[in-house]
Amino acid sequence: MCFLCDTRHAAWSGRRGFLLAAAGSVAAVASGPLHAQVDVGNSSTLRNLVPAQELEAAAVQQYAALLAEAKSQGALAPPGNAQLQRLNTIARRLISQTAQWNERAKQWRWEVNLIGSKQINAFCMPGGKIAFYTGILEQLRLTDDEVAMIMGHEMAHALREHARARIAKSQGTGTLLSLGAQLLGLGELGNVAANVGTGLLTLRFSRDDETDADLVGLELAARGGYNPQAAVSLWQKMAQAGGGAGGPSFLSTHPSGPQRIQELQSNVPKVQGLYQRARS
Repeated sequence: MCFLCDTRHAAWSGRRGFLLAAAGSVAAVASGPLHAQVDVGNSSTLRNLVPAQELEAAAVQQYAALLAEAKSQGALAPPGNAQLQRLNTIARRLISQTAQWNERAKQWRWEVNLIGSKQINAFCMPGGKIAFYTGILEQLRLTDDEVAMIMGHEMAHALREHARARIAKSQGTGTLLSLGAQLLGLGELGNVAANVGTGLLTLRFSRDDETDADLVGLELAARGGYNPQAAVSLWQKMAQAGGGAGGPSFLSTHPSGPQRIQELQSNVPKVQGLYQRARS
């Protein structure tokens, strides 16, 4: 028996196995729904201490108040505004991908609004209430792909219910009485959720929450057909805009830096197939 032939056969068998595995991966991308490609684990169970419906109701009230104020100042973009239509187009593509991250998202009344302001800012409140400020679009000269990364990130905060968890940590877990009331069904933490409604816009998330939202947002945008590499260029733009004391308000709650960019860059290959599938 030819040893060289055996060696070649073994090498081919190994390569064939590799090629078949690769083909299987391509087939998985080409057909059927895919599980999450980024690794973020489960949402914090602490969020369950704050009733979702009550927090979402508080968010609706604050969002309505913000829009009313913007409208009174002539800063709320009308439905025919080209930039608002652009945002709505991007949002529709991302919203269609949200259910796998949170089943409640199917019932949310998603809404997108554009507010005329030099602020470099954007947010998505619990329940799917999204707002962008014109400053973030104009000053950073964002492409559609980069807008999708911001929107996906903000939507991820809502989908992963970071606000519920933060409120539970700050208002509930340190108080035995509050925790006991919740366990007994007295709803004390629900009242807390309603009372912090006016502070939802300024709620600061943890570094872990931010990483979580970065990666889930990256995947949401890729599934919607937006180039995942734009996450890197976006945060590079943010870093450049963040110099000095008068940096963007967005960066006060979403600090940029090399570590954040590197984390996103390392996860781009994980969602590249989703992007290619969405574009095909």
